[in-house]
Amino acid sequence: MAASVKKTSSGFSFIDKNWGGIYRGGSYLLMGHRKSGKTLVGLQFALEAAKSAEVCLYFTLTRPKDLMIQAASLNFDIQSYMNQNLIIVVRVAPPIDIHEMYNPDDYLVEYFHDILTVVDQYKPTRIIFDELTPFVGFRNLDYLRDTFLRTIENIEEKDITSLFIISEPATQKAHAIVDGLSQFVTGQIQLKKESSTREGRHQSGTVTITPNVGHTEGQFTAPYKIEPFKGVTTEYSLDATKTQEDISIYPHVRNFNKPTRIEIPSEPYAFSNVYNYNDFLLILNNQIALYKSTGQAFNLISFRLDPAAQMRGLLSINQLQNAVRISTSKKDKLCVVENKVIVLLVRSGLKSVIDLISSVQHNLPSQDLNYVNAVLDFISIYNLVVDERFENAEEMIEVMLSSDVASSQHYQPLNKFLGE
Repeated sequence: MAASVKKTSSGFSFIDKNWGGIYRGGSYLLMGHRKSGKTLVGLQFALEAAKSAEVCLYFTLTRPKDLMIQAASLNFDIQSYMNQNLIIVVRVAPPIDIHEMYNPDDYLVEYFHDILTVVDQYKPTRIIFDELTPFVGFRNLDYLRDTFLRTIENIEEKDITSLFIISEPATQKAHAIVDGLSQFVTGQIQLKKESSTREGRHQSGTVTITPNVGHTEGQFTAPYKIEPFKGVTTEYSLDATKTQEDISIYPHVRNFNKPTRIEIPSEPYAFSNVYNYNDFLLILNNQIALYKSTGQAFNLISFRLDPAAQMRGLLSINQLQNAVRISTSKKDKLCVVENKVIVLLVRSGLKSVIDLISSVQHNLPSQDLNYVNAVLDFISIYNLVVDERFENAEEMIEVMLSSDVASSQHYQPLNKFLGE
């Protein structure tokens, strides 16, 4: 049994030097305050896996563009690894209005189930979840501990190494939550940043690694700094003429806004509201039945992508699908049919439609003005409002799909809805 449990490099030299790496199939919890370097450590973990040609699944609440900038501060071209499918970025939408729900704990459990769904789909060797804080606010802490334990056990059984990042607890309940999670992981990493009189310039502190299982070398503590191209490190010169607070950790990235440089592959659908065609029809049928019984209207919206956009390397249907997905709420439902992304928009009304379209534009792979103007010329929209003529989902979908063939006038340029 001992021979089958191996260590692998973490990507954080302090751990690798003192513990000899992390256990393959082990689980680790990283805690720290805001701007303490948590995400940088997560990226260092991801980079180490990718350099070894291992697949890393990176769950993040951060926009892909922001994540790329942070990776660039490590001299880490995350895009190239994404293109090779060695790093798969999963953008996670945090729960909204969770405390207004009848049973928020059951709702939060769905997120943990979805983690396992995505893991089963991509079969990584390492996962990073940055960060877990919005998803652990359970009312019943025993329920949370049981859910977290079953999640990491499922991951560990697949010999997947995991790093869960969470904010430093600030309240008594938060401490109880973190303490409950900590007891199940292989080891803990804690970043304590130094206080500073200059707000926003906290780039040094103390790191402590504490083993729960294995790592008989024991607990270690050391001062750390955040350095350009190194990230979080305990190996720095004390005689440096400039302190770390005088160095920006976000070096300028040239030509970052060019579409050829920042085109981002579609993200997998963690906690997804994207459905296959048959499941989407079932959901749409239920929504039509609800409309007929209560009068609650809804919109069915189709975003159509001209194939020429993909031929020119501007935008793929997967990227459009991703932009639409992260612009919708979990209550809205999506389906992709050929070159169309169809949205069941639960909140009816022209304002909701315009808000959705504006968000889609904002979530395109680049916000470079020339790029946006070029892409919008290849996207058109068809907005269909439910009414009494529709008896079932097939009829409503047929109107939307056949209109593309029979008369293109139903599809209108996106710019029209944006007032351009």
